[in-house]
Amino acid sequence: MIPITTFAGKTVALFGLGGSGLATAKALNAGGAHVVCFDDSETRVADATSVGLITQDLKTLDWSSIAALVLAPGVPLTHPVPHWTVELARDAGVEVIGDVELFCRERRKLCPEAPLIAITGTNGKSTTTALVTHLLKELGLDVQMGGNIGTPVLELEPPRPGRHYVVECSSYQIDLAPTLDPTVGIHMNLSPDHLDRHGTLENYGAIKERLVAGAKVAIVGVDDRLSSAIADRLELARKPVCRIAGERELSDGIYAHHGRLIEAHDGAQTEVALLAGIDSLRGDHNGQNAAAAFACLRALEVPGDKIAAAMTSFPGLHHRMEVVARQGRTLFINDSKATNADAAARALSSFDRIYWIAGGRAKSGGISSLDEYFPKIAKTFLIGEAAEDFAKTLEGRVPFAISGTLAQAVQDAAAEAAEDGAEEIAILLSPACASFDQYANFELRGAAFVDAVRALPGAGNTQEVA
Repeated sequence: MIPITTFAGKTVALFGLGGSGLATAKALNAGGAHVVCFDDSETRVADATSVGLITQDLKTLDWSSIAALVLAPGVPLTHPVPHWTVELARDAGVEVIGDVELFCRERRKLCPEAPLIAITGTNGKSTTTALVTHLLKELGLDVQMGGNIGTPVLELEPPRPGRHYVVECSSYQIDLAPTLDPTVGIHMNLSPDHLDRHGTLENYGAIKERLVAGAKVAIVGVDDRLSSAIADRLELARKPVCRIAGERELSDGIYAHHGRLIEAHDGAQTEVALLAGIDSLRGDHNGQNAAAAFACLRALEVPGDKIAAAMTSFPGLHHRMEVVARQGRTLFINDSKATNADAAARALSSFDRIYWIAGGRAKSGGISSLDEYFPKIAKTFLIGEAAEDFAKTLEGRVPFAISGTLAQAVQDAAAEAAEDGAEEIAILLSPACASFDQYANFELRGAAFVDAVRALPGAGNTQEVA
C-alpha cells in the first residue's frame, strides 16, 4: 500500500467502493486523512463499514469542510451527466480527483525521481503495460505494475529511488488526474470507445492526449490519423516525441515491419529486434506494442540489444491473443479482451485461416468495419445478444452458424476445423463485444473458453500452452 500523506489532517469525501475505491480509502486513512465514504450500493457501503471505514450519505455532508472528492473511475464525471456527488463538490468549489492523481502527488512528494511509465490507448495498452513490465523485470529492475490492469495503483509499494512504476491508465483515470506527469507517457492509438462517458470522440481523444502532454518523454502511436495529430501537436509544442507504428514505415521513430523492429532516424533504417517467432508478439498490432515498449526502454537509457533479448521470453497477456492450446495444426486462441471491433481486427489480421467465435453485447458499429478480414474466415460461430445482428452483416459474405453459447461455439468450431486441411488453423475467440450479456467480465468469458477447449473430445491429445 502507498499511504497518501498529501491529505494528512484533512477531510476527504470518497465515492465508489469497488476494488480501487476501497484501496484508495485505506491508503488515505493510512496517510492520516479523515475519509468519509459512500456508494450507491448498500452492500458495498456495509462492506466498507465492516472493515472500519467511515461511511455516510454524501448528500448530508458539510461540503465546506471537504478538501477533495475522490471519485472511483467508473463513476461519471461529465457524461451522460455528472454524478450527483460531482455536482455537490463543484458547487462547493471542491476539486474532484481519482486514485492516479493521488499516486502522482505522493510520488512527487516522496520520490519524484522514481520512474513512472504511464500507458493509455483505446487498444493495446494492457499488452504494452505487461510487456514493459516484463522487460524491466528481465533486466533485474525493481518494478511495480498496476492501475487499470490488475492491482489498483495505491496497492503498489511506496515510491523509492530506482523503483519503476508501470501504470495502465484508462480515459476515466486520466480525466481524474489533472497533474499526471509521467517520466515516459505512451499513447497507443485512438478509435471510438466509451463515448457514452465522454460525449464525443474529440473529448475522448483530448483526455487521452493529456497523458502524453504531461510526460517528460512522449511515445505516440501514429497508425491512426487522430493519434498522428497528437504527435504533431506535441512536436509543435516542443515536447520530446517518439513516433511508433505497427502498420506503416516511418522516417523517424520505431516501427514493426515483416516481423522486424526498425529504428529510423533521418531516413536511416536499423533493425533493432526480431519479432518473428515470438508467438506472444504476433501481428501488426503487437508490432506496435513492441515498438512502444522498445521506445520506452530506450527513453530510460536501456541498451537496445538487452531490450531485444528480453522480448523473446515475453509470455503474453491473459485473454489477449493468448494461445491456450494446440491440437495438431489447430491453435485455440483466447482473445476475450477484444471487446470492440477495432480490437478484434488485430487478432483477425494475425492468422490466415480462422474459425471465428464472435458476439456478446454489441458496441456501436457492430462488425461491419471488419469486412477486409472476411476472406480469412472459414466460418463464424455467433454467440450472445449480438448473434442476430452480426448474422445480418455476415449474410452472403462469410459462412456462419448461431451457436448461442460459448461452449457450443467451441464444440461447433472444433468439429468443422477438424475437417480443414489448411497448414495452420486458428479457432479464435475474439468477440468484438462486451461480455455482460452472459459473463460479468471478459476474464470470466476467457476462462469459460479455456474450460470449453479442455472439455473437447480428445482433449487428452491437446497440448495446453497457457
